[in-house]
Amino acid sequence: MQKVKDAAAPKGGKPTVSETEPSVPAGRDWSETLFLPKTDFAMKAGLPNLEPKLLARWEAMKLFRQLRKAAKGREKFILHDGPPYANGHLHIGHALNKILKDTVARSQTMLGKDSNYVPGWDCHGLPIEWKIEEQYRAKGKNKDDVPLIEFRRECREFAAKWIDVQREEFKRLGVEGDWENPYATMSFDAEATIANELMKFAMNGSLYQGSKPVMWSVVERTALAEAEVEYHEHTSPAIFVKFPVHRASDSTDVEDPEMRRLFELLGTNVVIWTTTPWTIPGNRAIAYSPKISYGLYQVISTPDENWAKQGEKVILADALAENVKSAARIDEWKRLRDVNPANIYATRHPFHGKGYDFEVRLFPGDHVTEEAGTGFVHTAPGHGADDYELFVKNKKSFEAASIPEVPHTVREDGFYFEHVPLFGGDQPKRVVDDKGSFGKLEDIRYANASVIQALKDANALVAMNPRHKHDYPHSWRSKAPVIFRNTPQWFIALDKTTKIKGVKGQKTIRETALQAIDDTRFVPSSGQNRLRGMTESRPDWVISRQRAWGVPITVFVHEQTGEVIPNAKFNGASELIERIVAAFNAEGADAWFKDGARERFLNGLVAYPSEWEKVDDILDVWFESGSTHAFVLEKRKDLGSPAALYLEGSDQHRGWFASSLMESCGTRGRAPFEAVLTHGFILDEKGEEKMSKSKGNTLSPQDVTKQSGSEILRLWVASADYSGDIRFGPGIVQASTESYRKLRNTLRFMLGNLAHDRPDLHVAYAELPELERFMLHRLWELDGVVRKAYENFDFKRVFSSLFNFCTGDLSALYFDIRKDALYCEPYSSAKRRAALTVLDELFNCLATWLAPILCFTSEEAYLARFPEAKDSVHLKTFPDIPAEWRDEALAEKWQAIWQIRQVVTGALEVERREKRIGSSLEAAPTITIADKALFALAKDEDWAEITITSAATLKLGKAPTGAFTLDDVADVAVVPGLAKGKKCARSWKISPEVGTDKEFPDLTPRDAAAVREFDALRGRA
Repeated sequence: MQKVKDAAAPKGGKPTVSETEPSVPAGRDWSETLFLPKTDFAMKAGLPNLEPKLLARWEAMKLFRQLRKAAKGREKFILHDGPPYANGHLHIGHALNKILKDTVARSQTMLGKDSNYVPGWDCHGLPIEWKIEEQYRAKGKNKDDVPLIEFRRECREFAAKWIDVQREEFKRLGVEGDWENPYATMSFDAEATIANELMKFAMNGSLYQGSKPVMWSVVERTALAEAEVEYHEHTSPAIFVKFPVHRASDSTDVEDPEMRRLFELLGTNVVIWTTTPWTIPGNRAIAYSPKISYGLYQVISTPDENWAKQGEKVILADALAENVKSAARIDEWKRLRDVNPANIYATRHPFHGKGYDFEVRLFPGDHVTEEAGTGFVHTAPGHGADDYELFVKNKKSFEAASIPEVPHTVREDGFYFEHVPLFGGDQPKRVVDDKGSFGKLEDIRYANASVIQALKDANALVAMNPRHKHDYPHSWRSKAPVIFRNTPQWFIALDKTTKIKGVKGQKTIRETALQAIDDTRFVPSSGQNRLRGMTESRPDWVISRQRAWGVPITVFVHEQTGEVIPNAKFNGASELIERIVAAFNAEGADAWFKDGARERFLNGLVAYPSEWEKVDDILDVWFESGSTHAFVLEKRKDLGSPAALYLEGSDQHRGWFASSLMESCGTRGRAPFEAVLTHGFILDEKGEEKMSKSKGNTLSPQDVTKQSGSEILRLWVASADYSGDIRFGPGIVQASTESYRKLRNTLRFMLGNLAHDRPDLHVAYAELPELERFMLHRLWELDGVVRKAYENFDFKRVFSSLFNFCTGDLSALYFDIRKDALYCEPYSSAKRRAALTVLDELFNCLATWLAPILCFTSEEAYLARFPEAKDSVHLKTFPDIPAEWRDEALAEKWQAIWQIRQVVTGALEVERREKRIGSSLEAAPTITIADKALFALAKDEDWAEITITSAATLKLGKAPTGAFTLDDVADVAVVPGLAKGKKCARSWKISPEVGTDKEFPDLTPRDAAAVREFDALRGRA
């Protein structure tokens, strides 16, 4: 066993081993008679080497299985794992997320619940498919030349490789879970369940194929969900465009004065503003706001070369008129009168007469504001969500204007369709290239430049800012800008009234989801409003992708009638679903893409299978991960649904939380979770930027683990306020390391002293000194705080409470005071035995309370305390604290004593600084207390022991002149003094009693008695 150098001892405290040994009298080594700490729990943990050994121990003892066995029959607490993507090494965000989950699972287990954690992976989708395509391109290979089943096999192998890599990296972080039996969205049973969940929407009529604008990645050639998009600053040409007023009313009564006034608007121009010139060919309407004031302005003078010409009349929002005037370089204009856009029946398209010979009508829109532009919003229904909604809302008016449907203007490859006038044809213009670029403005090959030039030629341009900066959606995978593109896709209707299982009557999925949000607990609570807002405003769910790696949309469409099967009216629906699910369970989703699949599934169920088109689009991966509750929580006997908790980053309000909510509400009428916890993103140490590889400010969990140990990451996670964005970097790792060192030293001090502990030495509660009973009261207080904080997932409060207790109550106070008793008192001393009794309780509480956070260190400490143990600290539950330990009156008294001690400590620090004393044991202070009640409370205490001096005197009275005081401690004054007598060679106390024992003339009588008992025990041994 090592002798422990007492790192926690302040100057003037009990001698350390290194301080004692040079001063030992020649006749005898008194240090051998002290009960100095002994432990193998090293001061330096060596975590990078220690942690793998503990992981090997847990694996060898099958800790996870033992945890499940021990928890059998308890109340379940299921934290459902949101699946990370299996396509690369873990980053620090993964570490934050998984450590939080592990802390939840461990703490709920130690709170006495059955908290089984089953990890999982998201395996399908574009990122993996993209990686395989990159490998093909590097070899000069074309994806289209590879059989689909072969391509899918390579994707599966790629995902499986990274699952194995990530599994080991997660385990290295100390994350305990069912790593032998995780879930994966590409497992055959998962693919079968996902297909079955999709067909439930087909059966209740929520699934439909429609044509509407979706975010489209030209680079990846697929539709994207909102969760797959991130917004970055983008530079675009912003243009102001004239739409000539064509009809000011649908009336022809020119005799009516009001009508005549409206007809005066003919020849004027409604001016729109847009940052996407390439969408002008898709324009079919203009939106305005009834809440905005508009006016008619006539240009008086401009420079000769201006696009806006003298005499022109334009209609604008008054609040934005000056901005337009400046952008158009108009020297002078005149506001003629108010204009109500509701009276402007229709305008002409700027390219009227060149294939755009339809009326462009005006409609009110809630999305129109006075923040930027002109107060009129250019509306291209095929290129924007608000535009599309305006089209749907006013569909009859569009049909009357010979616009029966949303136009298709842009192909999947980023070119205009050939049928688009001016910009299609034999050599269509490119909207965006294969890298997501819109091209340079001067490059006429690209749509923005082509459209702008055509507007100039048509005298339709008012002004232009060629470099307008604004936020624009980008694919988070390719980082390329996306476009809104009208394209046939499969949707789940959120506002269609239907019969949902588990819901009385008929409701929409959106209504059901909003009710489920109200019934869910959110941590932090702000998450509820965020998810509610996104649920209220989101459009129908686009679930189709034009890719190859994933679960297909397992429906068939009749080539003439458009009927989709399975559906509730189709007689063979149940049999069709059973066939598909059985095939997927046996062969995986590949069964859908094999030759003869259509006939395999439809033969005998329909008269002519050849009339039915097998849909080969694959499902959005968010639908897949949103279905995990169905094939994980509901299918596994060791789990259950709904989950007690879903825990992910705040971005998942529009990702996994949303897709899980919609999927479950659409099929079960409820959320798959009872509570949702979100954490923020990771920023650099200054809190200025998110960590990312592109910015070069990343610090990988692998690097931290290798250098400092995973325990440091775990402590950082526990100490951070995860409800917002979290800072991380080398300096924060160093700060966490320092905090860890202090916690470790607290455990080490206890272990070193408990090496001398035996159960038969323990003292009953009623016989404990006040100081010991006060420490047990503090444990009672902490028990309530720690349990409540763990129940509320408030790990920062757990950490701060325990850290402050260890460094304040224990190291700086209790340990400091009781060091002398623990080291120097006789073996049979009641005070020493009482201290050991409390140290045992302190250790048991701290080792378990810290275990969910510091899983490695708590286990190391537990094994140091019980070296023969075959079990683990993680198999324990938090100790039950006896109610009798609560003593509020005692706590109030000792809080006052601590304040008195604080004044003495301050006075001695001055003496030490002025070199009048070295050790506090050289002092004998006089403490004067003016308050009678405080004096009565403190007078019977051993103030020399409390202040770690050789003597101390307590007096009642006013503060002496020149005495030391503290402003925040009233009625207490201290006059330092020097202790009288000789220095005890064993305890270093200065006492006039040293020398009174003839046998041991260098010791105090107390120390002499301790030595005699020591010698007697050694003699018997």
